[in-house]
Amino acid sequence: MKYVSKNIVYVGVNDREIDLFEGQYPVPDGISYNSYMILDETIAVMDSVDAAKTKEWLSNIEEALGGRKPDFLVVQHMEPDHSASIAAFVNKYDSVTIVGNARTFAMISQFFPELNLMNTLEVKDGEQLKLGVHTLQFVFAPMVHWPEVMMVYELSEKVLFSADGFGKFGAWEEGSTEDWADEAGRYYIGIVGKYGAQVQNVLKKAASLDVKTICPLHGPVLSENLEYYLRLYDLWSSYQPQKSGVCICYASVYGHTGEAARLLAEKLKERGTLVVCHDLNRGDWSKAVADAFCYDRLVLASITYNGEIFPSMKGFLGALTERGYRGRKVAFIENGTWAPVAYKVMASCVEKWKDITLAENHVTIRSAINEAVRAQLDTLAEELSE
Repeated sequence: MKYVSKNIVYVGVNDREIDLFEGQYPVPDGISYNSYMILDETIAVMDSVDAAKTKEWLSNIEEALGGRKPDFLVVQHMEPDHSASIAAFVNKYDSVTIVGNARTFAMISQFFPELNLMNTLEVKDGEQLKLGVHTLQFVFAPMVHWPEVMMVYELSEKVLFSADGFGKFGAWEEGSTEDWADEAGRYYIGIVGKYGAQVQNVLKKAASLDVKTICPLHGPVLSENLEYYLRLYDLWSSYQPQKSGVCICYASVYGHTGEAARLLAEKLKERGTLVVCHDLNRGDWSKAVADAFCYDRLVLASITYNGEIFPSMKGFLGALTERGYRGRKVAFIENGTWAPVAYKVMASCVEKWKDITLAENHVTIRSAINEAVRAQLDTLAEELSE
């Protein structure tokens, strides 16, 4: 059993069988569904878990209780990976009081239309619930990333139960030395990224709290160097680049466009520029999206396809648009055998984004790379490396 502190027990579970989180994000290292128990004069359980792990979660609960019964189940977030086991919990511990806000209970009735809740406590933003030594203060975080979301601050141990905030992909193993930022960044940009303004509002609330430990609903408990995590969340939620460099994303069919993209990457590296390159047809699109936000320059390379752009590029641009991509320099590589229009199509999409600087140069390939294309790539590399 894992302990956050002497009186706060981790009762969550790891899911290593899952292949796609939310049906779209590859998670080769699995995912954790975090749940916590606060042991005091009264006992509060913080959130439930996905339906795939209900049995294991209830077993963890029973072990941590040591013969006692829980008094409260606090529901911070109603997305099913955290709420699907509520009914099973209530059926096992029928005297428990469910704690949530007005929107929480509206969603519980939608997800569990046949569940009859005997004991409920509806809380408002800023209200407190005393468990004994421990006191819970409710910090509403609407649209981070659902409207009912609330974080909970425990006053005595200065623990912030942060809902989906500060979460990351991957199962949680104590003592792991895996870098937090990469998978936390992919998680944030993919799932929460659209709601930067709302995250900024919550960060302002959190700034008034003396937080010593952050307990998210996915990923590890964070208890050291909290300034690092808070700084990254401030960067991500204000749409600022994390690194100086170029992210190249390409959609190629017969290899010529991909060859040009990789050649540009080589030319940039020769000039001392940090570069990442993504094949949108074969790679993990969510990593490409995360890197597009991570770096301050972006290159989009696509073939012309049916008078449009290739579907993987169209989907990628849609993903960036959905998440409010902004504040970057963007360049283009297009390819077309008889009527190349990929540049025009991509540029028309990008021009709708906020605070975008379009590169002065772009590259046009007619079928395959030749010396003229190599010269264009040199010119573009020079501009992007400045």
